[in-house]
Amino acid sequence: MNAEQYIKNELRKLKEPLGIQKSEDIEAQIVQLLLSKKFRKYSANETLIQHVKDVVHFCVSRNQPINLTFLHGAYKLWRLDEAPEVDFAELFSLMYYTKYVKPVCEIYEPGVWFDFFVDDYIVEIMDHYAQEEIEAYIRSYQAAMDYLRAYQPANLKMTITPVSSAFASRDEFEAKLAESLAKTPMPTYVDEKDIATIELNVRLAEGQADDPLWREKAAQLESAYLAIKGGTGYHKGREDKILVFTQPLPSGSTISLGTTKSSIAKFWVGVGALRADGDSYKMLVLSPKQLANAECVFEDVNIGLDGKNFKKVRVVK
Repeated sequence: MNAEQYIKNELRKLKEPLGIQKSEDIEAQIVQLLLSKKFRKYSANETLIQHVKDVVHFCVSRNQPINLTFLHGAYKLWRLDEAPEVDFAELFSLMYYTKYVKPVCEIYEPGVWFDFFVDDYIVEIMDHYAQEEIEAYIRSYQAAMDYLRAYQPANLKMTITPVSSAFASRDEFEAKLAESLAKTPMPTYVDEKDIATIELNVRLAEGQADDPLWREKAAQLESAYLAIKGGTGYHKGREDKILVFTQPLPSGSTISLGTTKSSIAKFWVGVGALRADGDSYKMLVLSPKQLANAECVFEDVNIGLDGKNFKKVRVVK
C-alpha cells in the first residue's frame, strides 16, 4: 500500500457505519463517547466531566446538535514552506475529529456541530501576518472541509467562525483591544514555554527585536486580546458548548484530543506526514522541532483535493 492508497482507504472508512446500538440512556452514552480514552489525550477532571454532562443534557433536552468548539489561529506558521495555506496536517486532523464524533452522530439524530473559533484580526496585529495570508488560510481550510463533507455523516456540521464576526467592525475590535491593553499590566516574568511560543509565532517587524521587552509586550497584548475574546460570550462559560483543543488549557475545562491518533502538535503550526506502520501508515502532525529532527521524503499523491499542499505528502523514514 502506498501513501495515496492509504489516505483514500482512510477516507472510505469514514463513510462506513459503525453499527453502534443506541442506549436507553442516550445522554450517558453520548458523554461516554465524548470522553472516550480512545481519543482523549489527557485526563478529564470532575469539573470537565460535569460540564460535558450538563451540555449534553442541555442539547439533548432541546433536540439540538451537540456543540463542540475548537479554538485556534487562522494562519499557517510563516516559517513553514506550506504557508499560507493548509496542508495534510489540517486534513488529517479533520479526519481524526470526524472519527471522534462519528459514533455520536450515529446514535443521535441531531448530530454534532464542530465549530472552529479562529483568531483572525489579532494574528495580523500581534504576529504580523498579512491579511491576504489569513484569508488564504481560511479559504483553503474551508476547501478542505468542503472536500471532506462527502465522507462525513450527514448530521455532522463543521464550520469556521472568525473571532472578527463577534465585532461590528474592525474599528470596534481595535478600540476594545486598545482599552483592554491599557488595563492589562505588562508581565514581569514570562516562562520559557511561553517565550518559545512567542518567538516561534511572531514574524518580527523591523526594529522590534531591538526592544529588550518585545516578548513581554507580545504576552501583554495576547492577555489583553484573550480578555476581549472571552468577553464576546461566544465560547467561555456557555451551557450549550463544550470546548475541545489539542492539549489542556489552563482552565482545565477542555477535552484534549490531540490532532491525530499519534500526535498532539497543533496543526496550524505543524505539517502533516505519514509514517510507515507495517503494511500501513500512521497519520502525524509534526511540530517545527519534530520536523527539523525528522528524515522525510515526499511521495506524490492525488486524492482529488485542490491546493498547492495536496499534490505530495511527507513520509517519515
